[in-house]
Amino acid sequence: MLEVTPLAEQKNILDTVSLWLVIIGGINWGLVGVLKLDLVETIFGSIAILQQIIYIVIGLAALYMVYGTLMKK
Repeated sequence: MLEVTPLAEQKNILDTVSLWLVIIGGINWGLVGVLKLDLVETIFGSIAILQQIIYIVIGLAALYMVYGTLMKK
């Protein structure tokens, strides 16, 4: 028999990518706080616009996860 799960419980690629981006962002901020080492700046230091895009994408992923969490309640 076919089981139908609520949309909020279904995992999709956007959920997975957002989770990984938030994890990477959290690790990066932890390194900034402890070691004053910004991995994004270290890796993409010579390309300022790329740094900004990465920070924006990680921020959007975090907002998406907050929205998803609030909508499950």
